[in-house]
Amino acid sequence: MALTLLLVAAPAQAYLTAGRVPLPKPRPAEAPAIQQQQVPAETEKPADAERPAAEQRPAEPPPPAACRLALTDSIAIAPSIAAIHGPGACGGDDLVHLEAVVLPDKTRVPLKPGGTMRCTMASAIADWVRTDMAPLATGLGTRLSELDNFDSFDCRGRNRVVGAKMSEHGRANALDVRALKLANGQSIALTERATPRELREKVLLSVCTRFSTVLGPGSDGYHEDHIHLDLAERRGNYKICQWDVWDQLPVIAPLMPAVRPDEAPPRQTAEAPPAEPPAAAPAAAEPEPEAVEPEPDHPPVKPKPKPRKRRAASSPFGFLR
Repeated sequence: MALTLLLVAAPAQAYLTAGRVPLPKPRPAEAPAIQQQQVPAETEKPADAERPAAEQRPAEPPPPAACRLALTDSIAIAPSIAAIHGPGACGGDDLVHLEAVVLPDKTRVPLKPGGTMRCTMASAIADWVRTDMAPLATGLGTRLSELDNFDSFDCRGRNRVVGAKMSEHGRANALDVRALKLANGQSIALTERATPRELREKVLLSVCTRFSTVLGPGSDGYHEDHIHLDLAERRGNYKICQWDVWDQLPVIAPLMPAVRPDEAPPRQTAEAPPAEPPAAAPAAAEPEPEAVEPEPDHPPVKPKPKPRKRRAASSPFGFLR
């Protein structure tokens, strides 16, 4: 059988090696035309790839955020600045440099000095000044002229403590305010006792409604001379409002304590132990009669004083004695 297979395979091998490979039959005329497959667009090279590097178009910047589109020049003078990415998540994107807030009557309230912050924080500050603080100044018969900026963006830890958790100032998400200056030359110093308590309480209610964090006097010892505002994001939209509005100091210190009001509850005092009756004093002993010495028949005779010896006068020749 092996001999038979060898004889059959030999003519086929000789036929293939002779170069006589049969060609396909011609395509019939009635056959449909062949549709050429299009090359996918992903595999095609972009037109810029074939150009030299010097002629390639630069990448287009990302479209502006919604906050940037809403914060127009009719609301605030806040030009955009480049993103900042520092160590430890310092900085952020969509940053602006807030220079002034534009009131509805087109007057400007400058922020001195100007502050770097996120667009969302700048928008919140502008809305606070336009909606709450400008009407507050109008109620005092004047207008708001300036916002005293104590601190804005600063790449640091909380309370400037080395190694502490990143502050919202480091994330460009906070602003420290000291006072609201008025056009009549006065100012609303937010932490001064001389400022009327009613004004400070109005500012307190306004900022604690709008911002996530409000820190002032009585919070942690680091905010006794300014008010800290930020938009920190917390779980459940939790807010922190710690600002003690101290009473004004009296002009003249009272000499006596104030009279206790009649509606005040009675004072609670500790019960004193019952007093023991005083012990009876012992009966005074009758004084014994003094012994009377009998008077002598003759009065006593006083001794005569001894005569004093006279001292001889000193002589220059006394050494010869």
